[in-house]
Amino acid sequence: MTVLRSGSATHVGHVRSVNEDFALEAGALFAVADGMGGHAGGEVAARMAISSLERRFAQEPSANGLLQAVHAANWAVWERGRSDSSLRGMGTTLTAVALVSTDDGDRLAVANVGDSRAYRLHNGRLGQLTVDHSVAEELVSRGELSEEEAAVHPQRHILTRALGVDPDVEVDTWMIVPEQGDRFLLCSDGLSNDVPPDDISRALAAAHDPKDAAETLVRVANEAGGNDNVTAVVLDVLVGEPSTGDASETAHSGVLPTGAVPYPKRTAGGLMGRSEETGPGVARPQPATGLLPAQKRRAPRRVTFRVVLFVLVLGGLGYCAWAAINWYVNNSYFVGVSHGQVVIYKGRIGGFLGIDPKVVVRTGITLSEIRATDVGSTQVAPSLQAGVEEPSRQEAIDYVCQMSALAHNMIAPRGVRCPSKTVPTTAAETVPVDVPSLRPAA
Repeated sequence: MTVLRSGSATHVGHVRSVNEDFALEAGALFAVADGMGGHAGGEVAARMAISSLERRFAQEPSANGLLQAVHAANWAVWERGRSDSSLRGMGTTLTAVALVSTDDGDRLAVANVGDSRAYRLHNGRLGQLTVDHSVAEELVSRGELSEEEAAVHPQRHILTRALGVDPDVEVDTWMIVPEQGDRFLLCSDGLSNDVPPDDISRALAAAHDPKDAAETLVRVANEAGGNDNVTAVVLDVLVGEPSTGDASETAHSGVLPTGAVPYPKRTAGGLMGRSEETGPGVARPQPATGLLPAQKRRAPRRVTFRVVLFVLVLGGLGYCAWAAINWYVNNSYFVGVSHGQVVIYKGRIGGFLGIDPKVVVRTGITLSEIRATDVGSTQVAPSLQAGVEEPSRQEAIDYVCQMSALAHNMIAPRGVRCPSKTVPTTAAETVPVDVPSLRPAA
């Protein structure tokens, strides 16, 4: 059995006039939402997301139930923004932790969309569980930007995911073994932007009560400038699994989804600047022991009319090319030699695009009969071995007839064609050349 204790605190800060952050402590469910879209929109989005999350999770208090609850919250915010023009474009971040039962025992399910964060203090070391869904962080995760460059990148404040912007959203999820003595922190970026990780770690370790720890963190953020709304939810594992002593237990599944459209987190004054520092007191999210694999819900791929049309056109072109190649090969003939016998091939000499020539006529004439014959200035035997092209099957037979007559010192009468007793069949036919019927050469 796992026993948890929690506490939370929130403050508007020293710059904003409205607090668009919302915190949730509801039995086994804890969350932080940071709204965006102006004074009205951001507050409405965050409040609706928390309310919908709590209501939907109560219907199915499981890991899958948490994932479905985040999707339900996204849909609720999106529907409200679509139906109310004054709230159009509103959205919110959401980071949630829920205690759930599994076949392997109690687990903490974590879900995240946006740049609100979840940390874990384990054996005195602070580890960041979530990955910010911002342009700068995505570039870091792909190795296109260093952490130092990300801290000053001009697009470090641009989010790539948030609830309520689209009808569906990609959600990062984790399953964590609750180890006795661990302390978890959920916070808005008003804390992580203004307070260095070492100070966050010290504040979490110094306070015994989670409520005192949350209030200390909010106070420290305000003392650092209070440039944004700041919210913290601190969660302690009073009774849980024995501690592993492993301080490297953070993971993430956050990647920039295909087709994701970055959008800014806005306030009444425009884009909100960010400063995401990472120091030696915080572990960067990396796969490790104690975390179970994440699951993501992805939108189904659709087969469109354009895709079908493209495939049909491509298939038609391929068929036409195949038909043209076959016509070209099947209407080509040449005279050659096979096993010492003069034959007629259908196809191209040496083959064409992997299509080998086929013997279609066996003449019954051996190469030895015509080896010494000269036709003009060219020896016949070497020419046959290389192959002699002819425009048609009958003209190939005529060539063999004339060549055989010369080999026997005879000549075919003018206008007389060599016989072809049969029409072509699937097997090579034998067409004897009747040399004695031809008159002797002068």
